[in-house]
Amino acid sequence: MATIVYQKDNRSGITYAYESVSYWDKEKKQSRAKRTLIGRVDKETGAILPTDGRGRKKQEVPTAPKSGPVPSIQTSRSFYGATYLLDAIGEKLGIAEDLKQCFPGMDRQIRSIVYYLILEDSNPLYRFEKWSSLHKHPYGQNITSQRSSEIFASITEEAKSQFFRLQGKRRADKEFWAYDITSIPSYSECLRQVQYGRNKEGDPIAQLNLAMVFGQSTNLPFYYRKLDGNIPDSKTIKNLLAELNVLGFSKVKLVMDRGFYSEDNINALFKDHLKFLISAKMSLSLIRKELDVLYDRFRSFEHFNEKYELYCHTVQTEWQYTEHRPYKGDTKSESRRIYLHYYYNIDKAAEDEKAFDRKLMAMRRELESGRRVPEHESFYKKYFQIKTTPKRGTRVIVNEEAVSKAKRYYGYFVLMTNETMDAITALELYRNQDVVEKAFGNLKERLNMRRTLVSSEQSLNGKLFIEFVALIYLSYIKKQMQEKDLFKTYTMQSALDKLDVIECFETSDQQLRVGELLEKQKEIYISLRVDPPSSL
Repeated sequence: MATIVYQKDNRSGITYAYESVSYWDKEKKQSRAKRTLIGRVDKETGAILPTDGRGRKKQEVPTAPKSGPVPSIQTSRSFYGATYLLDAIGEKLGIAEDLKQCFPGMDRQIRSIVYYLILEDSNPLYRFEKWSSLHKHPYGQNITSQRSSEIFASITEEAKSQFFRLQGKRRADKEFWAYDITSIPSYSECLRQVQYGRNKEGDPIAQLNLAMVFGQSTNLPFYYRKLDGNIPDSKTIKNLLAELNVLGFSKVKLVMDRGFYSEDNINALFKDHLKFLISAKMSLSLIRKELDVLYDRFRSFEHFNEKYELYCHTVQTEWQYTEHRPYKGDTKSESRRIYLHYYYNIDKAAEDEKAFDRKLMAMRRELESGRRVPEHESFYKKYFQIKTTPKRGTRVIVNEEAVSKAKRYYGYFVLMTNETMDAITALELYRNQDVVEKAFGNLKERLNMRRTLVSSEQSLNGKLFIEFVALIYLSYIKKQMQEKDLFKTYTMQSALDKLDVIECFETSDQQLRVGELLEKQKEIYISLRVDPPSSL
């Protein structure tokens, strides 16, 4: 094994460095060392200066310059078409500018990770290096898995809030905002907000919840927050309103499904003077009372809408608003104007009635056979009369009055709002709320969030934010594709793949040049409201 040995010449005062290699001398049967002079040691820097082997500094021999040109120009060829599209969208929506302001020095890395998540469709981040070597992207270099984890962990709540605030100001002030919650399964024992709750299918599962707000007209998200997995939807409204107020959005219009309905929530919305549109349960006494007044004449052709094949009717009524005032020690009570938009779907009514009749038949067979199910006892009691005699045995009689009462409101649903509008406008606003559901689908499937693949709170917070930024791009692309009917020809992935093959050629002494574009590729750019790329 070679080692470096230093030896000082007492006459000259120069210290020399030698390479010492140990070996076994078979004749003398002992360990020996062979030294080779490397150079002299500089007194000031301690660096070893090469010598010619006799203790003198090695003289540099001038070499004649090589004939011909010196290759000093750097060149590269990369895929550019899809990342150019994302660059343009980021400029149009202000994402690039807002990220730079909120995450200085890290914004280009965040954007590159976002681009990768969008274009690689669920591929894990450890494959970033290969993608980076083939594509032109904002950061321009590889981002290792360790570095991406560091980026996730360094994203702070303060910077996120600033980004929400900047993006929210770019949205239309008067649009309704759709609000909804989805569940994300997780088996991590390190995440405190992972709790056992029920997902949308009603299955008990370890999960955390993700709440999101979307613009109804822009179809773009601008705010999200994560919640404990066992928090009911209706318990989140007051905190949502408080956080939106902190972000500077005190006057908002919310669209929500009936999972968010509660008297407390409606009172809170009225208290903050906010506009809302919410689905309500048909079992509520207020809802049934107003419907019963017009029930017999509801299904008139004058109330039929051909476009949606629904009967609809609007009722103006009063909401009994209450507000507890601890500082005064009383409860304020007054009437507030509210609109109930009723709808009747005759096909849905028929389906619900058939499903209920099938359930009645199954329950009656259980009773007649004596194989009662404990979980069904309340149903038995409500809809059947059971008589048992020694001669005839068990007789099960259907309670026709209870059945008729249950079927009375089949096919009906209702929307409640404090904003003046007709029933069809309310219906269209509410149906547009499915933009959030579809966005959740993109988040879970396309952006690989079906499982929380992180083990710490900081990493989870950062990853969710970067996924959220990616969702803004995807939502924009999806809206434009829908408006231009591109989904008849392409899926979102195939459209991006169509652009991804466009190359760019760069040299250090010339401007970027873009490869050939086909007419179909130009049409995709134009449909997405982006100018096709050209050589700079």
